[in-house]
Amino acid sequence: MPTVKFVLDGQPVSVDVPADTPLLYVLRNELGLANPHFGCGLAQCGACTVHLNGAALRSCVAPVSACEGQRITTLQGLGTPEHPHPLQQAWVDEQVPQCGYCINGWIMTAAALLASTPRATDAQLREGLAGLKCRCGTHQSILRAIKRAQARMLA
Repeated sequence: MPTVKFVLDGQPVSVDVPADTPLLYVLRNELGLANPHFGCGLAQCGACTVHLNGAALRSCVAPVSACEGQRITTLQGLGTPEHPHPLQQAWVDEQVPQCGYCINGWIMTAAALLASTPRATDAQLREGLAGLKCRCGTHQSILRAIKRAQARMLA
């Protein structure tokens, strides 16, 4: 088995797994992370989203070999309890979480979107977040949290 090396949440890691193993499985099963989550396994729901060099990536369909030498950021690496990312803080401020299963996908996708398009319009936000699922129906709270974080980030 090949050794794949990458930087995970700022720390170098190496794993010995088949090259076609989905990154999600490596993160959860080999490296013991609780996030991202397995949702659909088809890159449709977003629960598995991570950042690859700052861009949102659905890790359930990305082979770990594509991460060789790259920078992977998970929800845990986005911020800390002492210094949360503006989106993480906005989720708390807006009291978004219900079951919490989808939080990973929404925050990681929104973080990448706002990093590349800080002044994203409502239409751009809707387009960039299309396809993400929240079965609890907290979409309005999610959008309020993203807009709150966006305002903070622009201030």
